[in-house]
Amino acid sequence: MSDVSDLVLDARGLVKHFPITQGIVFKSKIGAVRAVDGVDLQLRRGETLGIVGESGCGKSTLAKLLVGLEKPTSGEITVRGENMVRLSGPALRRARRNIQMVMQDPYTSLNPRMTVGDIIGEPYAIHPDAVPRSGRERAVQELLDLVGLNPDHINRYPHQFSGGQRQRIGIARALALRPEIIVCDEPVSALDVSIQAQVINLLERLQRELGLSYIFIAHDLSVVRHISDRVAVMYLGKIVETGHHKAIYEQPTHPYTQALLSAVPVPDPRLRGHRDHIVLEGDVPSPANPPSGCRFRTRCWKAQPYCADHEPLLQVRQRAPHPSACHYAEIRDVLHRY
Repeated sequence: MSDVSDLVLDARGLVKHFPITQGIVFKSKIGAVRAVDGVDLQLRRGETLGIVGESGCGKSTLAKLLVGLEKPTSGEITVRGENMVRLSGPALRRARRNIQMVMQDPYTSLNPRMTVGDIIGEPYAIHPDAVPRSGRERAVQELLDLVGLNPDHINRYPHQFSGGQRQRIGIARALALRPEIIVCDEPVSALDVSIQAQVINLLERLQRELGLSYIFIAHDLSVVRHISDRVAVMYLGKIVETGHHKAIYEQPTHPYTQALLSAVPVPDPRLRGHRDHIVLEGDVPSPANPPSGCRFRTRCWKAQPYCADHEPLLQVRQRAPHPSACHYAEIRDVLHRY
């Protein structure tokens, strides 16, 4: 593992609860949706951390917390030694230059009334000291060229571009302030498969050339495996397993991770009929009322009475060589390889 000086982001005990209220005039809190409920993660220079999980597990809320779009209920987010949670006003604005975001939908994330030049150059209007006014048009054209678009199209509008091109515009906007960290919230889920590959290759090239660090959120486990150095699996607001991407995919230890991997389509015809297919029973519990103890126990085939009373910690265990939040974690070869 790299030296601690390579740590560019360190999140500790991140919690985000959205209050549930009743009443129209005199609102009273009757509960909370526990979208993120105690997440620790670290990101190092030049590394890609993939985050996977079902819809509603808290991935996008976690992304918004990391870039400062949501204020955490508790916890700390340290970017290059600065605690983002404690900052406000101009200090927070300066710190947020170092961590930017690529949105999921390339259609709704771009203002249709603004030209591409205005969209990519908007960060310069917010941070006027980043690039002199006289040099902004040239800087935008350089960003367009960097992401593989024609610099002469600076005066076009988003509707004049394809979905893949629009996502490249979103990437260029994220790069405008030269951040070290980019949070990618499912950046290829709305694109065709061939275009997905092009955008992934672009992100990898930019990482090599600019020394970027990524937090890459996705549903597609094959995409996450391709681009990530480490993977964290989320379930109902918590990380349940984390480790090197090969360890997660080839030696999964948490039952939830094993179930996710068993659902991934395998293109190799030799593996048909030679794989475990794990079917989870029951619905995903509500984050407003998660189960006691282990949150996955209501859908887990390994659940024991002990799981209902004791919440498992995310740690290395006797039969789990990498951190796993399961009392009975053990390696299971979901795909029986030749």
